Amino acid sequence: MGCGMSDKQTRVMVVDDSALIREMISDLVDSHPKLEVAGCARDGLEAVKKVDEFNPDVITLDIQMPRMDGLESLDAILSKRSIPVIMVSSLTQRAADVTLDALQRGAMDYVAKPESIRDATGVWGKDLLNKIQNMAGADVNRILRIRKSKQKKKTEQTASCRTAAPVVSAHPSYVNCCIALGISTGGPPALSRVFESIEPPLPPLVVVQHMPAQFTGPFAKRLDLISRLNVKEAETGDVLKPNHAYVAPGGKHLVLRRRGSNVSVAIRNGDPVSGHKPSVDVMMQSAVDCYGQRVLGVIMTGMGHDGADGCGAIKQAGGYVFGQDEATSDVYGMNKVAFVAGNVHKQFDLDSLPRLITKQCSRQFTNSKRISTN
Repeated sequence: MGCGMSDKQTRVMVVDDSALIREMISDLVDSHPKLEVAGCARDGLEAVKKVDEFNPDVITLDIQMPRMDGLESLDAILSKRSIPVIMVSSLTQRAADVTLDALQRGAMDYVAKPESIRDATGVWGKDLLNKIQNMAGADVNRILRIRKSKQKKKTEQTASCRTAAPVVSAHPSYVNCCIALGISTGGPPALSRVFESIEPPLPPLVVVQHMPAQFTGPFAKRLDLISRLNVKEAETGDVLKPNHAYVAPGGKHLVLRRRGSNVSVAIRNGDPVSGHKPSVDVMMQSAVDCYGQRVLGVIMTGMGHDGADGCGAIKQAGGYVFGQDEATSDVYGMNKVAFVAGNVHKQFDLDSLPRLITKQCSRQFTNSKRISTN
């Protein structure tokens, strides 16, 4: 059907300089009974001009376009109207960097471009349709306030401060324990806020952020620049160390394995678990297998239910679980499921998390007989 219009519920504007991609996304949207294509634009300049005419509920926005690129288009669109924007990115490191910038500027979510028409009708297509439905009706102004409030210094300033900061030695009690953190939609801006503020000494921190494979490496490097922790994309054989953070690579599961006194990372393939690869549930369960009650779980903003079972495993083993609250979440999904299931000890607002982690680690890991409920 392409860029036509019909009497459906959620109106989607498709912006891409590729006629093939426009047609692919349009046909996909039109195939859904609750979605309609409000209109198409060939570049950002046309999109900005037509956004009022098309009156979309959600926009899919290409990153690399002539005349006006994705970042410029995003800024111009959001300055006119508070519309949820999903970035559509090619699978290159440069596109990944630009996508991360877009999320900081106000894009709600992103997808990587399909590599074939077959992909568009498979997992990729289902993912895009789910994201469009979830973003429809999102309170964009509220989310932008969350992202922009209490903004920190620029990355360059923070990085120079980090370089000049004194090295903090590992606390002896933080060797045989870990923090297991799961996050999805809205994750990059939220994690940036946390990593800018969190202070060592801390146990090893393992992060599953739902992202394509080409995105997690650049994202880990960004976090490393702004944090006093050492952050890297996890690789098989990495031995977990205090004051270090390990980001699961996109498209693979991260599993922790114990070898004597050490716990190391294993990156493996496999089917998606709880709808995702990497899966928060897989990572958290393996953390419990290695550390027992000496795990601090953190479940944050994101669609779906991944991590709810993992939080349950941590709690059942005697560990402790924090869950992000609804007020500061881009999407109160994964964390809501975990909370409603009774798998969260305490909810937190985003800006309080670094302080709460520091306090809880001191309580939980320097005295293993005491688990805080405050």
